Amino acid sequence: MATIPITKRGAEKLKDELQRLKTVDRPSVIGAIAEARAQGDLSENAEYDAAKDRQGFIEGRIAEIEGKLSAAQIIDPATVDAGGRVVFGATVELEDEDSGAAMTYQIVGEDEADLKLGLVNISSPIARALIGKEEGDVAEVQAPGGTRRYEIVAVRYE
Repeated sequence: MATIPITKRGAEKLKDELQRLKTVDRPSVIGAIAEARAQGDLSENAEYDAAKDRQGFIEGRIAEIEGKLSAAQIIDPATVDAGGRVVFGATVELEDEDSGAAMTYQIVGEDEADLKLGLVNISSPIARALIGKEEGDVAEVQAPGGTRRYEIVAVRYE
């Protein structure tokens, strides 16, 4: 199985979710199943069916997170020194050459990506265009509206 890059912060979030699923959600749904069972006939018991569905979701999510964590290559961006090049975990300040708009993105793993927070997936077009570039370089990104050009203003590892 191939390793999946993930930042230290992203791994902590997954571990926290796994802990919550195992210690809060799993016991809660087990209690709901027991309560629904106590109501009698299971063939027409909507609460039982809903609780069993929820249990299936929780168990599936636990297995998914455990699989991701076992294949994860945890990278702490603060310890990365790529000599000013854009690499996984780097925070990149960009300027759109057309509009002059400034933006800041951190390149993260698939599970951490959230564009509203400035976290872009390593396999996204913008991240792929930025990887390997340095401060002062221009990255060309194929966007749905055409090619966009971004100047790399700064690269930080935090």
